Amino acid sequence: MDEVLLRSLTPTVIGILVRRGADFAAAEDAVQEALIEAVRVWPDAPPRDPKGWLVAVGWRKFLDAVRADTSRRHREERVDAEPAPGPGEAVDDTLQLYFLCAHPSLTPASAVALTLRAVGGLTTRQIAQAYLVPEPTMAQRISRAKRTVSGVRFTEPGDVATVLRVLYLVFNEGYSGDVDLAAEAIRLTRQLAAMIHHEEVAGLLALMLLHHARRPARTRPDGSLVPLAQQDRGLWDTRLIAEGVAILQAALARDRLGEFQAQAAIAALHADAPSTSETDWAQIVEWYDELLRLTDSPVVRLNRAVAVGEATDPAAGLAALAEVAPDVPRHAAVAAYLHERSGDLERAAALYAEAARAATSVPERDHLTREAARVRLLSSP
Repeated sequence: MDEVLLRSLTPTVIGILVRRGADFAAAEDAVQEALIEAVRVWPDAPPRDPKGWLVAVGWRKFLDAVRADTSRRHREERVDAEPAPGPGEAVDDTLQLYFLCAHPSLTPASAVALTLRAVGGLTTRQIAQAYLVPEPTMAQRISRAKRTVSGVRFTEPGDVATVLRVLYLVFNEGYSGDVDLAAEAIRLTRQLAAMIHHEEVAGLLALMLLHHARRPARTRPDGSLVPLAQQDRGLWDTRLIAEGVAILQAALARDRLGEFQAQAAIAALHADAPSTSETDWAQIVEWYDELLRLTDSPVVRLNRAVAVGEATDPAAGLAALAEVAPDVPRHAAVAAYLHERSGDLERAAALYAEAARAATSVPERDHLTREAARVRLLSSP
């Protein structure tokens, strides 16, 4: 049973059903039922034309649902007049589905869930497990999202930037349950990059690959976090790094810089360095300056303060940090690091403890708690 094939065909089949007269919500439901039947039937009787099979079964499921709804008999008459489905059409509406699932009327959480369901081909159960929420909760979220976009026409233009932010949100969720969301985000972004020649799509793909390459070194066997400076760089995936750098260089050569390209350039400089001390911090600061010109994000200012502290000295880093509002996430952790490097261990220990209390994940909280204890020991007489 080729699950990857099923998931790759999902958006195309949904698009075909929509072109034949189904609204988005009904088409998506029908395709999900067709996928369930494929899982049951294909191992014993694999079809010669998988897409055509899914289109035929999905269309039948849709017609069954229409016929079961007596209040929509006029729609039944219209769809019954459509030609019988044959082999899958060559038209691929996957790009339109990306735009639809990232519609600005949806909340980020709903856009992510709908993208994973309609474009990624994941089941509601898989998405719920990945986000560690009950399946009924995720089902309600997806149903509300489908209702919101059900009246949106495929002819309406979509916003690539919104689609990229949704994919970036998926990637940042990492992984849990039986679905690796980081790998799923990379798969979907590769798919998008194959459909659209866009510098920021390439930039996001490069950024994902460069970050994903460091994943094996980010945690210890017990699940505890390993800071970048302490990571075993021999565990980094050099194949992914080389691919990410090549994609980034091709995107930068088009001379249309965007924030994902700039972020990828920073990640590439980290990937290129044999150690933290040998990192080209001055160039990283320059890329953060480019990012600020593009976004003026407080998170970028926070990360830039760390880079300034490494490129110049901790005092300069603290001066840069003073320009960042204290309520920005991880502000206390960055301040603790810079104070420790400047020699103010008591202040650093207090800030590490403050950062631990504000941590949003157990591994991060435990790491910062250990850092606070370590620095307290160093500051003891």
